[in-house]
Amino acid sequence: MYVDINDNPLNVEILGDGENVIIAHHGAPGLGSLAEPRSSFGRLADAYKVVVFDARGSGASGLNGPFTHEQWVADVEGLRQWIGAERVVIAGGSYGGFIAMEYAARHPDRVSAVVLRDTSADNANQEMATRNAAASARVTIDQDKLDRIMSGTVRDDDDLRDCWREILPLYDHDYDPAAVERRVAATPYHYATHNYAFAVNQPNYDIKHLLPGITAPTLVTVGRHDWITPPECSELISRLIPGTELRIFERSGHSPQVEQAEQWEATVRTFLGKVLGEVRERG
Repeated sequence: MYVDINDNPLNVEILGDGENVIIAHHGAPGLGSLAEPRSSFGRLADAYKVVVFDARGSGASGLNGPFTHEQWVADVEGLRQWIGAERVVIAGGSYGGFIAMEYAARHPDRVSAVVLRDTSADNANQEMATRNAAASARVTIDQDKLDRIMSGTVRDDDDLRDCWREILPLYDHDYDPAAVERRVAATPYHYATHNYAFAVNQPNYDIKHLLPGITAPTLVTVGRHDWITPPECSELISRLIPGTELRIFERSGHSPQVEQAEQWEATVRTFLGKVLGEVRERG
């Protein structure tokens, strides 16, 4: 369904009808879509009401700017108000984790728990990712394409597709060229959104000072072999957010929710069952 949030139509799906609401934010602005959180958090729809959506400028949602973190956080708050939940579990992976953390820090009274996956609290991951790409023994990465996609200077949607295909072999623990091509074909491309996120937002991205203000119980998950937001990024987050639980998945790259799906799902279910039960008891 389409829901007008802050003067922009968002493509939204609601899965399940549980008492507790999860709003899950996808990663990769301009490349990502609700398909990512639907495939992972959608598995929790037997126990929760799961809200997934294409963020402004991504997937099938409207393309009205601005594509700033402030606007994306405001859109999450607009979705919370639309769904009618007093408090929500906010979840996000990769770039979606940036928005999830900012939302939790800026709206602490609206968050019952936080679930993060393979993300970072600042832009230090950019340098790590560039080094990891250059050191990869799996494929030889075209440096110009890597630079364009990481700096937000791709020329158009076709160029974004070519650059995306170039770096996709780095993402998974086990490389499957056919899977890469399937992902390239399934990705919706919006180069202007991607360029703004990586040329304008990313160079100034640093929310480390906000993280101690997150009061909700937080689970941080990451793949041991994540090239773009390595475990060091999640370890830093876990030190800065009080009382965080950190889980590293040893046979995963950037997507433990796919590569170790059963273990990841069990970890999230256990965490949410425990912390939301404690919230109910206090209430």
